[in-house]
Amino acid sequence: MDRRTFLKCSVLASGVAVSAPLGFAEPSATSLRLTLNPRKPGYPIPADFTGLSYESSQLADPQFFSPSNTELAGFIRRLGPSGVLRIGGNTSEYCYWTPDHTPTQDADSRNRDAATVLEQAIGPDTGKGPATQRKITPLAVRNLRGFIDATGWKLIYGLNMGTGTAEAAADEADYVMKIMGEKLIAFQLCNEPDLFYRNGIRKSDYDFAQFAAEWLHFYEVIRKRVPNAPFAGPDTAFNNEWLVPFAKRFSSQAAFLSQHYYAEGPPTDPSMTIERLLRPNPKLVQEFEGMTQTRQDSKLPFRLTETNSCYQAGKQGVSDTFASALWGADLMYQLASVGGIGINFHGGGYGWYTPIAGTALNGFVARPIFYGMLLFAEAGPGYLVESSVDNPQDAPLLTAYGLSSGSGSVKAVVFNKDADRAVRITVDPGAKITKASALRLSAPRLNDTTDVTLGTNPVGASGAWSGAYEALPIKDGVVVVDLPRASAALIAFG
Repeated sequence: MDRRTFLKCSVLASGVAVSAPLGFAEPSATSLRLTLNPRKPGYPIPADFTGLSYESSQLADPQFFSPSNTELAGFIRRLGPSGVLRIGGNTSEYCYWTPDHTPTQDADSRNRDAATVLEQAIGPDTGKGPATQRKITPLAVRNLRGFIDATGWKLIYGLNMGTGTAEAAADEADYVMKIMGEKLIAFQLCNEPDLFYRNGIRKSDYDFAQFAAEWLHFYEVIRKRVPNAPFAGPDTAFNNEWLVPFAKRFSSQAAFLSQHYYAEGPPTDPSMTIERLLRPNPKLVQEFEGMTQTRQDSKLPFRLTETNSCYQAGKQGVSDTFASALWGADLMYQLASVGGIGINFHGGGYGWYTPIAGTALNGFVARPIFYGMLLFAEAGPGYLVESSVDNPQDAPLLTAYGLSSGSGSVKAVVFNKDADRAVRITVDPGAKITKASALRLSAPRLNDTTDVTLGTNPVGASGAWSGAYEALPIKDGVVVVDLPRASAALIAFG
């Protein structure tokens, strides 16, 4: 299967603009034709493809990831009945397993302590300030299991190889494995080890050979204590020079390969803009090439275990805007189209790019990128099918994907990331259809931070949402969809 069949990207022409009313064909709209071929399936989209990522230091508050945090659990369930929560990030290298030795407190003291901690949700680590050491206790792990059960999701759990010991990691892994059981899909031994030389965790000459020796030592110590412990790696920031040899050396030890990807950064750079975010990124193409090679060489699946728009916790005016919804959802399909098995968007607290912002005491809200993930969830799992757009050069910022649920239903997802021009697209589903409808992702402006809707409706408290599908007329077996500037649509056929 040709990756270019599924992934069509080019250069963004201009900037922020107001979208046209839904369903309105602008005089300057570009007319294109999208053809699906359900008889030519591509890669599958697993039910647990969607994921979120949080800092390990969030576990220092045992009440945050607990079944009592029902509002956060509701937002996560809205993204799908299956998914993967990843606990890791920069702070995983400064979190230490601490068995319970705390004297018994009375109920009032426990409640006061919980309220104090719950006011301070942990956001994405910027990597700039001094590292804060935090303790993870058995109570945090037990509550995390209750939270995982409340969402229906599974777990990737980060251990501290950066500043910890293999023996301590084995103690922690043993307890986590006992509590999580089948809910745990992998341990990760570190976070972005290819950057250890930059942040002072290792010396400047730290290389893959040294990392591989450390990784193997931790793996063997933990496996001796927990024989059935699953692992993934290398969880590098962006380094195919480490990913490929890791896949070759540890293909029998790893359940899947993991790596990170950030589209932009640092946020202080004025060239990191919405326009740049929506343009094709050569770095992503390179990362996908490394992924493809590792799949071929090792037969191991691949997951982006940490990703988002701009590293160092995001950029205000970019990461928290509607543009991130278009970018994030499109990235999910780009990854699926090259065989990736899943993605974890990093976040937490009030980080600019976090999909779910807030605290248990102040409440949570869906940020724009959440809406993009919700569009992906509404399309559902299944597999990609061959799709092609005629004259794609006429709309270089249009991407389109054909999907099948496996039960015979066909869908298309179309993104118009052009801020200046609408698209009128004729969709041929490649199968006989009796009805068609569209679920639209939209906002008044690309830089909107609050007025985002999916199916004309916003996401409410605890993830409450009910989207309205727009009926589409069928003529000669095809449908015509007017896609306003800077918008997306899920088109379902029946």
